[in-house]
Amino acid sequence: MAKPRIKLLDATIGAIAAGTLSAAKRMDRRRTANFAGTLMRRLGPLLPEHRLGRANLRAAFPEKSDAEIEQILGGVWDNLGRIGVEFAHLDEFSVAGLGSPSPNDITYAPEVAERYRQLIASGRPLLCFAAHLANWELPAVMGHLLGARSAVLYRRPNIPPVSDLIVKLRTPLMGELIATGLAAPVQLARQLEAGVHVGVLSDQHFTKGVEVIFFGRRCVANPLIALLARQTECQIHGLRVIRLADGNSFRGEITEAIEPARDTDGRIDIAGTTQAITTVIEGWVREHPEQWLWLHRRWR
Repeated sequence: MAKPRIKLLDATIGAIAAGTLSAAKRMDRRRTANFAGTLMRRLGPLLPEHRLGRANLRAAFPEKSDAEIEQILGGVWDNLGRIGVEFAHLDEFSVAGLGSPSPNDITYAPEVAERYRQLIASGRPLLCFAAHLANWELPAVMGHLLGARSAVLYRRPNIPPVSDLIVKLRTPLMGELIATGLAAPVQLARQLEAGVHVGVLSDQHFTKGVEVIFFGRRCVANPLIALLARQTECQIHGLRVIRLADGNSFRGEITEAIEPARDTDGRIDIAGTTQAITTVIEGWVREHPEQWLWLHRRWR
């Protein structure tokens, strides 16, 4: 009887998730996101993750006062609430300069837009890393809107109906979705061989990763980007969006090519290149600490 009960529970959770997204989709994105952000600012400090976030921030920014730490955490919860609403509206986002101006446009500095257009026009595959900053779904959406052939690595939720729902929503907006697992590196390498832009979130703990320094503390990071770069010699770029002051608008950025570290034989060094990527991500987080997900155990 256990398996039927589990399947029934999973189906129920999947139906609730689908219903919640459907309801959120019918509401105005900005007003609903403002409400969700305000609500999470109040609820978040009551949750155990708030204490974890506080400890992480104190270790990362020992020079900041308690009040400054709490202010950052308020922004973290606000950002998280907004992301929950924005997920239902991902298909409404657009890129400035493509089509008529829209309040859902993701804007770019002119030099950033030109850099990305040249990279897409080249037809060459790219390795792109991102982080859990602002709305971390949008860099993949942004690349797809700009015309890149793309594939994104994602972590499959444990509940099959929820996983199926996420794949259904994301695939038309982001390109090929490849689930984490033993086969993922091979699948991503094949995508690169076909000229596809591959995206990976590279800022969380990875048990079998390589050791890096992040905010002056040792942790382990996923070396997948560096491993694929060694295999293919593809260029590495960082992608991010920044949530702007109104809380509902975004600016997109793509870095210049990240120079990989190399060993004495000229091959890409896995640990050194993973550190280079981690250093870029740390710089992003220092710029907008309230937009990063401090609520997980990055250091263990």
